[in-house]
Amino acid sequence: MPTLDVHYFAILREQRGQSQEKLTTAAATPAALYEELRARHGFTLPGNRVRAAVNDAFVEAAAPLRDGDRIVFIPPVAGG
Repeated sequence: MPTLDVHYFAILREQRGQSQEKLTTAAATPAALYEELRARHGFTLPGNRVRAAVNDAFVEAAAPLRDGDRIVFIPPVAGG
């Protein structure tokens, strides 16, 4: 199982209570990882509203995850 460095921004950081964590998971994709974290931490945003970046590049929800990856979950942001 890969160990990942997960970072949160905006509402996800607020709901998690911290900006990052290192964890070991059986999740093979960003979508699966987000759903696991959503259940664990009570995130209110559905997975289709959150973008994922792996190692500083935006990826599709079904992209493969590898040991040591840095995952950033980015919720939608409002602006004007």
